[in-house]
Amino acid sequence: MPNKSEYFDMHAAPMRIGAVRLKVRDLDRVASFYSSVLGLAEVAATRDRITLGTDGVPLLELAGDPGLVPNDGRQAGLFHTAFLMPSRADLARWLTYAAAARVPLQGASDHIVSEAIYLADPEGNGIEVYADRPVASWNGPDGAIAMTTEPLDVQALLAAADGADWQGFPKGGIIGHVHLQVGDTAKADRFYKDIIGLDIAASYPGASFYGSGGYHHQLAGNVWNTRHAGERPENMSGLDAVELILRDATERENITARAESAGIDIGTGDRGINLRDPWGTTITLQN
Repeated sequence: MPNKSEYFDMHAAPMRIGAVRLKVRDLDRVASFYSSVLGLAEVAATRDRITLGTDGVPLLELAGDPGLVPNDGRQAGLFHTAFLMPSRADLARWLTYAAAARVPLQGASDHIVSEAIYLADPEGNGIEVYADRPVASWNGPDGAIAMTTEPLDVQALLAAADGADWQGFPKGGIIGHVHLQVGDTAKADRFYKDIIGLDIAASYPGASFYGSGGYHHQLAGNVWNTRHAGERPENMSGLDAVELILRDATERENITARAESAGIDIGTGDRGINLRDPWGTTITLQN
């Protein structure tokens, strides 16, 4: 079994994902899904908002509004929220539970850097549940991060559960990355690379993967379903905001300075500075 030190330390990255906020039409139904299927626990709740997470750490905020129009997969917004398990064994235990509970799954892939399972919540918001492989396995012969999509060896993964049962979303589990649907990858690069300051860790036809501190990606953007899409309608359910946690407080100043120079509006909220990407998704800078 690989030593824990062989895995990427997300907390050492200059930027990492904090919480994701979704706008949903049926708050109770969607919250129940994330609790029962992913094992997230309630962290806070009001009449129209429920925050879920693990060990008291918020990971997912659901803002309910029955008047929203249904999510449209041709609009820019969310491709998937990716929940990163602390270990391969945790992923195996979750998959064993999901299979026994007959949770509808949409796919299972080996990405070289990770092993991943795909599904969606009741309102069509994409979900990835994954575990990283050791960092040493991420790079191709040229030293660059190499990702692909191959069939997952499900039986080998299930064997990693070692007979232990799933006990809910584990302590130390986080949102490892958020994959976005965008209208134009070049425009996305200008925002997420040039303004936010993420590196382009990898590029594939119609997609850019943005990493911080050497991670394979904390954010990504693709045009596979949404080429030339404009700003997402405000009254549509789906992705609303992504929180970026900055390790260095001065980096927030650098980002806001670049945003001001580019003419991007800057707002303030309870959790930090808010910027909106070209498709209307709020990016909150927290430290």
